[in-house]
Amino acid sequence: MTDDVPVTGAVAGAPVGGAATTRVVLAEDGVLLREGLVGLLDRFGFQVAAAVGDGEALVAAVAEHDPDLVVTDVRMPPAFTDEGIRAAVRLRRARPDLAVVVLSQYVRPGYAAELLDSGHGRRVGYLLKDRVVDVAEFVDALRRVVAGGTVVDPEVVRQLLRRHRDPLARLSVREREVLALIAEGRSNASIARTLVVSEAAVGKHVGNILAKLDLPPTEDGNRRVLAVLAYLGSGGGSAGD
Repeated sequence: MTDDVPVTGAVAGAPVGGAATTRVVLAEDGVLLREGLVGLLDRFGFQVAAAVGDGEALVAAVAEHDPDLVVTDVRMPPAFTDEGIRAAVRLRRARPDLAVVVLSQYVRPGYAAELLDSGHGRRVGYLLKDRVVDVAEFVDALRRVVAGGTVVDPEVVRQLLRRHRDPLARLSVREREVLALIAEGRSNASIARTLVVSEAAVGKHVGNILAKLDLPPTEDGNRRVLAVLAYLGSGGGSAGD
């Protein structure tokens, strides 16, 4: 079943989290999951302008509602291959400032790299459904993307890493761990807490990573993420990845 579900406004009551209203167009072919996401987004103060079930309907809904954020599945009708992410890439080409978060059961490195490269990599996320286990973290990821950030699941990063075996072979195991956390948009303090090390140690690892990958050093967290992702995505890849 792929019937579109128009939605007008959020549910009554004060939204959880108190964030300013963000207009969302949601694309997911599974009816139960789509309805569940609509309810979740409403609960946390997002305004779901439309919820649709295929890629073409997604493009049409974005044109009609001019949302702040698109959340889309990768595989949707008619072929259930890559319709959702192809629509996302198409939307970003037309409007590079549109915030887009892709939810997938699979890593599609070719399209992931193209999506992350669009709009200079800002306001974009690529999350794996099976690894989204915390509602608050998921909502936080959406808000970070809308605010201009980049959020990427570590498994997507690992897939992209495999495209560059030679240069990345220069990184230590710990540096690879730090690199994966950088790509999630984490701050040095957050990385330090996760790895149970000092911020100074993280800063040293970050400096080593940027130097080994021949990337310019920067203190701006988002530019740091973008620099790494631009490097990892530069190997290209076929649309069938």
